[in-house]
Amino acid sequence: MIEEILPPYVVVAEAYDDSAPAELYPEEARLVANSVDSRRREFATARLCVRRCLAQLGLPPGPLLPGRHGAPRWPESVTGSITHCTGYRVAALARTSDVAMMGIDAEPDQPLPAGVLESIALPGEIARLRGLRAADPGVCWDRLLFSMKEAVYKAWYPATGRRLDFGDADIEVDAAATSFTARILPSGPRNSGGAALLKGRWTARRNLVVSAVVVPKVVTAPRAQSGRTPAP
Repeated sequence: MIEEILPPYVVVAEAYDDSAPAELYPEEARLVANSVDSRRREFATARLCVRRCLAQLGLPPGPLLPGRHGAPRWPESVTGSITHCTGYRVAALARTSDVAMMGIDAEPDQPLPAGVLESIALPGEIARLRGLRAADPGVCWDRLLFSMKEAVYKAWYPATGRRLDFGDADIEVDAAATSFTARILPSGPRNSGGAALLKGRWTARRNLVVSAVVVPKVVTAPRAQSGRTPAP
């Protein structure tokens, strides 16, 4: 499902339940030792997805542990993102030579609980949601906006080391193109080494809303030599 909104150089593994056998490394198992069984199975399936992605990249498996603020510590030369919600677990990975930033998020296609939208959305975003609802009431646009903000944060923080609040990104949705643009506001860490604008894609299917932000790595070509002989 999510591969439809990701570029071809990003590898994906997804699952719609926890039926596949998924073993954890001891370091990983300790992270969910006190969790309920459903949480442990969800966690293990997500790690299984990560290992399947690593295999697609020709890399060996290994424990995936959280770093600062819970962001995954990916193997060297790899960047990625994980998301899981009821009925969906997915991992997306790419080589750092191809991708500078990446974040994905999946949510159930259900309205946000009362009062949540006002706490995560800017006034302009709420106004634009009214137009989106009027044009297509079949999508839970408030939940999709939440998913987009999560994907933006997951892309931004690992690349910049700076955290974003919900109000630090102003998101505009293009319903026809199934895309969105996140503008990092001046009150946020826009000078921390990341882009001021992040582009993303989204989809709504199978009772899910899914968002993805991928910023490709820009490789600067070496400056051509003029061939001139320096003056003596």
